Amino acid sequence: MKAEDELAERARKLFAGPIDFLKSAPSLQFLPDPTAPEVAFAGRSNVGKSSLLNALTNRNGLARTSNTPGRTQELNFFDVGKPLRIRLVDMPGYGFAEAPKDMVKRWRFLINDYLRGRAVLKRALVLVDARHGLKPVDHEVMDMLDAAAVSYHLVLTKADKVKRTALEAVLQETVDQAAKHPAAHPTIFTTSSETGSGMPELRTAILEATE
Repeated sequence: MKAEDELAERARKLFAGPIDFLKSAPSLQFLPDPTAPEVAFAGRSNVGKSSLLNALTNRNGLARTSNTPGRTQELNFFDVGKPLRIRLVDMPGYGFAEAPKDMVKRWRFLINDYLRGRAVLKRALVLVDARHGLKPVDHEVMDMLDAAAVSYHLVLTKADKVKRTALEAVLQETVDQAAKHPAAHPTIFTTSSETGSGMPELRTAILEATE
């Protein structure tokens, strides 16, 4: 078996095994002990983050999906594997217009402090709706990740909702934009939580980033 096939198979087995919600952290003092490598998920509100987490882990209700933008205002930690191998971190959604300014400020402080101070954070995944492409608020978060020197992948979500030619155009635009950000990984993923496309590749990338 080729090395990449072997890695993909280990990733499949890991995500098919035990995955449990650990805790929510509303501020830094509630973070779990840094005992495992972490991969964090970021994205605009309603980008499909919870659906992607559920599809990635083959579970229906691991991450709660909500139609209320900005509902998650905490860092949610999920343990993957027994014994513990990886932690997935669901970061609060950003870019919701209805949120009060102090909530946006709190969000920014929490995320910034977590990104800058978490030695076990190995990779972030920035989710981008394939129907809309990168928005100014996504670039703000990418700038935060650049400044914190946290390597990240851009992940296009809801790819099944876009015609193929439009998807190819959004992907190319995303590749071009990513090239301008020092911490952005050149590999960009195209995914659909509905069809499961892109999930095996994403699982493999997560395992690769944490080993």
